Amino acid sequence: MFYNDKIWIGDAAGEKVCIEPKMANRHGLIAGATGTGKTITLKVLAESFSDAGVPVFLADIKGDLSGMCRPGVDSEDMQKRISKFGLEECGFRYQSYPSVFWDIYGKMGIPARTTISEMGPVLLSKLMDLNDTQSDILTIVFKIADDQNLLLIDTKDLKSMLQYVGEHNDEFSKEYGNIAKQSVAAILRDVVALEAQGGEEFFGEPALNLSDWFFGGSGGKGPINILDCRQLVHDTTLYSTFLLWLLSELFETLPEVGDMDKPRMVFFFDEAHLLFKDISKALRSKIEQVVKLIRSKGVGVYFITQSPKDIPDEVLGQLGNKIQHALRAYTPAEEKAGKAAAASFRANPDFDTYEVLTSLGTGEALISVLDEKGIPGIVKQCRILPPQSMMGPITDEEKQKEIVMNNLYLKYQDAVDRDSAYEFFQRMEKEEVIRKQQDAEAQAAAKEQAAAAKAEEKARLAEEKKRLKEEERLEREAKNRRKQVASTAAGTIGRELGNAIGKSVGGSFGKKLGGNVGASLARNILGTFLK
Repeated sequence: MFYNDKIWIGDAAGEKVCIEPKMANRHGLIAGATGTGKTITLKVLAESFSDAGVPVFLADIKGDLSGMCRPGVDSEDMQKRISKFGLEECGFRYQSYPSVFWDIYGKMGIPARTTISEMGPVLLSKLMDLNDTQSDILTIVFKIADDQNLLLIDTKDLKSMLQYVGEHNDEFSKEYGNIAKQSVAAILRDVVALEAQGGEEFFGEPALNLSDWFFGGSGGKGPINILDCRQLVHDTTLYSTFLLWLLSELFETLPEVGDMDKPRMVFFFDEAHLLFKDISKALRSKIEQVVKLIRSKGVGVYFITQSPKDIPDEVLGQLGNKIQHALRAYTPAEEKAGKAAAASFRANPDFDTYEVLTSLGTGEALISVLDEKGIPGIVKQCRILPPQSMMGPITDEEKQKEIVMNNLYLKYQDAVDRDSAYEFFQRMEKEEVIRKQQDAEAQAAAKEQAAAAKAEEKARLAEEKKRLKEEERLEREAKNRRKQVASTAAGTIGRELGNAIGKSVGGSFGKKLGGNVGASLARNILGTFLK
């Protein structure tokens, strides 16, 4: 409850225990065994921040936070609690809160998408559980895509990029380092598996713009953004990676603001131990860095888990506001964890912290918050206030109505598949097919042209051969005619010469001699001419 400009959490023997709004971005912890009241504490804090005008994000693991969009229901038990805390005099009233429901699968909330590029190679490597070598290669693939101005929006883009790099690995290895085809193929298989786990819905556009989480409240209240994690939590890797992406995205986009009168936004991460499960040293270091530095961006982060030991010491040391519900000590390990949790508080001389911690009832907690100077206060045994909104969840049908009535639903409802790496490579492939087809057609045309030219040459040669034969025939006929003419002429000349010689010589001998000489002379003269 927001009271006297403070986040009122609970009551410690008549004393109001509150978080100073300007210290709320120093982060916090809500811990305790199952069934001890962590969810109620979470709702009370979320309502208080909303009343203070601070936007809130909630990871709803069990689906029981949807009732925040409805006012609380009066009952005898609630009247007792209201009277016990004196809430009537403090302005307590049943009220609803401006709630926006999200779901990365788009089933029980507005689709919460992001792009492959925005997720980045580090978080994607965690998401796909890649080894160090594969992670390095994925980073190289992102660098190549960036250098070639190729957008990586969805899993189709990433698969296309991996296939392209794998096919040209020799070329890229010279500039970017060794890229083994086997590693690229292994990453490609992991991307296919990621798609089967819901990656096709999660990666895409329109991508979630976190600035939309800062607006939408009514009556001065901050909007409460509730991520439905009932399905998501079954894939613990995707759950933790998405939450880490949210923090990283805020850290990278929000400007530095230093200490503010109240946080710019507050995040509540339920089942926080999943964030730190089986992660590399590099990723753990990134989480620690983000948690440490994001408070300077005006963002408070509150982790909800069963035991403080679920949170790494480096992160736990950054959590200034602590609400510890009961821890049970049924085993030596649980006893050790309980004593460690008790020791993390600034001791209260009025009671033994460990003994109280193990005997707290439902709705009770040990609380230590930072004062105005940022100094941790002594631990106090408190009763947690009741929420002002509905205790349990609304029905899925009521929730669907709330979803479609929100203006952001119109913005994010339909996925958009714009031109990116996949479409670029599809065009390249089509152009390659067209080029090969054109080359084949050109080769066929060239062969056809060559065959036609060869046939034409063959026909020309045949025609030339035929012409030469015809000329030879005509020449032979002409020669034969000339011979015949010459022979006839020779005979005539010979007879004439023979008659002339015979007349000159006289007698039969002269006539015979003249005929022979005349014929011989005629043949010699005409024969030489006809050769």
